[in-house]
Amino acid sequence: MSIWTVLFVILLIAWLGGFMVFHVAGGLIHLLLLFAVISLVLHFVMGSRTA
Repeated sequence: MSIWTVLFVILLIAWLGGFMVFHVAGGLIHLLLLFAVISLVLHFVMGSRTA
């Protein structure tokens, strides 16, 4: 697994956990989701260049 995939999984788990447990900090949790999606997109872009 590449670092982008690992980063995506970690941020997605943190977002889901934060959304379920810490519903107070809604804006910051959605930033985690945004970073997870960006890392996933970068993974596909970088992966297609090196393959």
